[in-house]
Amino acid sequence: MTSPQAASKHKITVVYHSGYGHTEVLARSVALGAETEGAEVATVNVADLNNIDWEQLDQSDALIFGSPTYMGSVSGPFKMFMDESSKVWFQRGWENKIAAGFTTSAARSGDKLNTLIQMSVFAAQHGMIWVGLGVLPGNNSSTGSEEDLNRIGSFLGAMAQSNADEGADVTPPKSDHLTAQELGKRVANAVIRWQ
Repeated sequence: MTSPQAASKHKITVVYHSGYGHTEVLARSVALGAETEGAEVATVNVADLNNIDWEQLDQSDALIFGSPTYMGSVSGPFKMFMDESSKVWFQRGWENKIAAGFTTSAARSGDKLNTLIQMSVFAAQHGMIWVGLGVLPGNNSSTGSEEDLNRIGSFLGAMAQSNADEGADVTPPKSDHLTAQELGKRVANAVIRWQ
């Protein structure tokens, strides 16, 4: 007998902008994590507002936002996407959807927390339910290492660090990709529990 959960997959969309490819590879890791929990996952790059599949976003049970952190904030194209979503906001189209976020920057801190705060406030304005990372901080003791999950120590969402002089085929490191996968898994499980 097929369970109701197996009969209809939950739909999750990873909505991101990537300037140099680092956020895009993280988006794939977030998607992979959600897929391992049985979700149907799509990715939407918001670099070109004219090519955004708004229907895809509207039909999703959860939206996971991703942006590089530029100058202590989301990137310009991601902010344009946020502003463009005001049409959805007026209709309360994303109300009660699950939301989460991830970001990367070249610096270890890079003020990434501000980017995640900006995303969570954006989600709250839409009436969405924000899901944090749910992974205890790693690399915070004498026995910790750069290989630890959540090595940067974020609670609000997934953070990654990508060296400015290396391409997305090299950085962010594996531990950041695994942390991004954990975010995808947590969102997929939150969707199941919320619905």
